[in-house]
Amino acid sequence: MKFRSLAGMAALLLAQAVPGLAADAPQADRKARAEEWCKANPEKCKEAQAKREQCKGDPEKCRAEAQARAQERFKKADANGDGRLSREEAEKGMPAVARNFDRFDANKDGAVTVQELEAARKAREAARKSPGSSLQPPALV
Repeated sequence: MKFRSLAGMAALLLAQAVPGLAADAPQADRKARAEEWCKANPEKCKEAQAKREQCKGDPEKCRAEAQARAQERFKKADANGDGRLSREEAEKGMPAVARNFDRFDANKDGAVTVQELEAARKAREAARKSPGSSLQPPALV
């Protein structure tokens, strides 16, 4: 894939890392917001690009690190420590989960668990890999 600019490449590489970029947002909108983020945060943008390049060499290590960070964010957001995020906890600590709360709450019990988030991630990844899928890579939760 060719990129017209470094910012364009960064937009695609950083779509998961940029706060506020929903995985299901239209690609052009995500790209524009990522470019804007990179212009506003050039050092963080460079760091994220470097990390992305490192991950190409050892994707399993990066995946494990990302899962550990996600679990830590979940634990921090889980204010009452019950292993489940209420909508209020998600809004305060994990805004991306809050925006997609109803989709992630598979059993519709009003709470999201790590298992539900993992199931949603796996389903999205499987859909993305299926032929003819227009889904973009899943956002880190």
